[in-house]
Amino acid sequence: MKVRLYFDGGNLGRLALAMFFSSLLCFWIRFPVWVLLGFGALYFFIKSLKIELHEKFAWLWTLLMIAGSSIFSAYQVQYLLLDEELRAKISDEKMFQNILCCMVVYIVVQIFTNNTGLTCIISHISLMSLSGINYFVYLFRGNEFIFSDLKSISTGLSVAGNYEFVLDVRAGYVILLSILYVALIRKLHVTFGKRIWMSAVCISLAVFCCVYIGQKTENYVTETWEQKGSYRNGYILNFMLSIRDTFVGEPDGYSDEAVAALEARYSDTKDNGEAEKEKPTIIVVMSESYADLSVVGDYSTNMEVAPFYDSLEENTLKGYALSSVFGAKTPNSEWEFMTGNSMAFLPGGSVVYQQYITDTPASMVSNLKNIGYTCVAMHPYYETGWSRNTVYPSMGFDETYFIDDFDKTEVLREYITDQELYENIISRFESKKRNEDLFIMSISMQNHGGYTEKYDNFKEEVRMLGVDYPDVNQYLSLVHESDKALEYLISYFEQVEEPVEIVFFGDHQPSLSSSFYPYLNRKGLSGLTLDELENLYTVPFFIWTNYESEAAEKKITSFNFLSTLALERAGIALPAYNQFLADMMEVVPAVNARGYYSETEGKFKHVEDASGKEAEWLKNYEILQYNNMFDERGKSELFFPYLK
Repeated sequence: MKVRLYFDGGNLGRLALAMFFSSLLCFWIRFPVWVLLGFGALYFFIKSLKIELHEKFAWLWTLLMIAGSSIFSAYQVQYLLLDEELRAKISDEKMFQNILCCMVVYIVVQIFTNNTGLTCIISHISLMSLSGINYFVYLFRGNEFIFSDLKSISTGLSVAGNYEFVLDVRAGYVILLSILYVALIRKLHVTFGKRIWMSAVCISLAVFCCVYIGQKTENYVTETWEQKGSYRNGYILNFMLSIRDTFVGEPDGYSDEAVAALEARYSDTKDNGEAEKEKPTIIVVMSESYADLSVVGDYSTNMEVAPFYDSLEENTLKGYALSSVFGAKTPNSEWEFMTGNSMAFLPGGSVVYQQYITDTPASMVSNLKNIGYTCVAMHPYYETGWSRNTVYPSMGFDETYFIDDFDKTEVLREYITDQELYENIISRFESKKRNEDLFIMSISMQNHGGYTEKYDNFKEEVRMLGVDYPDVNQYLSLVHESDKALEYLISYFEQVEEPVEIVFFGDHQPSLSSSFYPYLNRKGLSGLTLDELENLYTVPFFIWTNYESEAAEKKITSFNFLSTLALERAGIALPAYNQFLADMMEVVPAVNARGYYSETEGKFKHVEDASGKEAEWLKNYEILQYNNMFDERGKSELFFPYLK
């Protein structure tokens, strides 16, 4: 290798152009002037270099360039997307895997270019462009850009003009460093005469890296909430994981004939367009982090935590339901309830709203709209959270209400209260038109974690006896406030003459201090049996009516069955899929991402360990869910009709 400096008058023109561009960037972002001057000096120095690489060592130069560039790109991506504190959270092992992911990109591009310098430029620009897209997507919606978002890219582009594109100082530095990188790489010229051998080696290396990454990340989950993907997995690795999780394979035994056989069993399902009696207003409250911690273990408090909830008996179906999530990922609970589908058959850690929602997802919403209901969604938080602003219209909601539609002064801690949410529900009910059938799906925010900070606007009334866990005391006090608001809601609709059904359930248990769980269950969060683990995924629910209905208790169910129970309780003829779920409940009463409850053995089991009739029902359930979510050409119109 030979390196020397030379002067070329043309470099002054190139320097002037680069300085003009960087000056505009400096004016826009306002980074220090010394950065601008340093960039100019380095750029001119690089452009004045002449580097000759001996062709005999082409493989060595290629190895060094691709390896070094992969490291550079991986760290540039992390630097662009995260501040210093978050960058420090990623482990060395995962950072190494991000570098390997970048290297795969470089190697694949090399196969087609046969020019290492061109490979490096194309690959680095592509990787930085991907991270740049994520930079703006996170800026606009608060979630990371993953592979499945490519399906909605046209929608994103159509509304891009509504957002202000801004760059921070880190973004400016990344742009300048990338310009210097490209300028340096252009000085390095490496090509191969025997291209077929180069391609064979590159393909082998790419396959080896992919297999290694696949084995090492087998139990990793795609993170999509906020910036967790970038600081837990590293952004490039997280994006690759999202590609893996997007493609859900056909379950064993899946075929058009298998779906047709199930259709034949339910082809005489009563038309849900029939209406023999007045249809009730249906109000659903999915209460943020609402849980009964006594299902995990015993504890004592200075007062009853939820006295009103505990007192509900008349006209109430009540019990416990399995969630598929713990401490986070609320939309999966929402999705299981509305669609009747289960996270049991999807990759662990996935978020349906951001990975698997189609343009026409059949759900409780479409079923009720098809029999004349007006469908309303309420969530007193930001509309972009978990992409609800795009998911809700796809589901068919006629009206959506988010944080700007609520009184933002009615807060506990930092979140709008349950009381304010319920007042808005009542207001919408009172404004409904004569003979309007109304369905309201509401998701509260009041009890959202964390629970460690103290607030002047919240007096904590409940505390544990004998031990001191401040976060638990705050959480239980919040549940106590939820109970007061719930009493207000039920008391109002008790006085209403027209029929009303209220479905209430918590979305998941809260994430509390890790030291609290050993006190509660004597084990903590690890080393649990499946039965003990499922306790952490168990939350209370009830279905109440203001008209006469049978009082009953349900030992255990799951969110995917709740909408079927709600339709039955409301006296609405079940669509074919809900009839299938109703029949399945007789054999498999509860199923979630962790397992299912075996009625025959009286314990929880993993889905893959099912046998006999339980295995048959779970297999048919998976077949129908796959048909619903992923079989675009052969979707069953009997089980999954969308809007008429």
